[in-house]
Amino acid sequence: MRLGGTVCFGHISEFEDKLTASGFRAITAPFTCETPREEINRYLEIIRRHDVLIAEVGVWRNPFDRERGRDNLEFARRQLKLADELDIPCCVNIVGTESSAGWDAADPGNYTEEMYGRIVSSIREIIDGVNPQRAYYCIEPMPWMIPDGPDVYLQLMKDVDRSRFGVHMDFVNMINSPRRFLAAESFIEECFRKLGPYIRSTHLKDSRMNLTQLTTMLNECSPGEGALDFVKVLQILDRYLPADAPVLLEHMSTFEEYRKAYEYIADRAKEAHVGI
Repeated sequence: MRLGGTVCFGHISEFEDKLTASGFRAITAPFTCETPREEINRYLEIIRRHDVLIAEVGVWRNPFDRERGRDNLEFARRQLKLADELDIPCCVNIVGTESSAGWDAADPGNYTEEMYGRIVSSIREIIDGVNPQRAYYCIEPMPWMIPDGPDVYLQLMKDVDRSRFGVHMDFVNMINSPRRFLAAESFIEECFRKLGPYIRSTHLKDSRMNLTQLTTMLNECSPGEGALDFVKVLQILDRYLPADAPVLLEHMSTFEEYRKAYEYIADRAKEAHVGI
């Protein structure tokens, strides 16, 4: 696998030094469709020079926002088009919500039949509007909206029925109950066994749960700060993913935090005899 993450930098003049110091072999795109093309080309030159894979382009905008939904759909299409042009395998978003509490909020409406139909239609609209030949439009699982488990993801793929609809794997987001947390490695293996052939990018992070205080609260955290056995987790990934598959650390704020997480995973990879 290619272990990496998000390169934390300020100006593009810092990007190459931060990229090489990170040790990353895969990264999230440091640009969007709104970045000037000459700047994108500068990033691409640096990235290719160091044999780094751009694993994914993020959308992270709500297609069902009451005021900006249509604009967000158009941005998703433009991001997917950019990914296709640059041969970036994964353009990723969440399905979205009608909630007014936030673009990624938990809401009862996230699970209605009407919302499910709108989700299927919006994904088709994005893919059909671009007709990508190399990139895949993918949905990141979320704890409180679909797809919140591997079987739900498989059903969504069947209902969307588009060859360029792929899987973005975030197993920690699907560890959304005590049962899944307490049997985490078994659940993670189920995720990869069922979804493995369709995975285009994977997020790597940890999970923790207070085992004594009621009621249940699960928290995402950096690798090594939670309960997951990353020797076993990395061995699962190694069994189901291609040798060059991107696996990305995420949700850290500084270069130092990413470096600490990278070194932790690198040590566990040595124990697991898994190449990163």
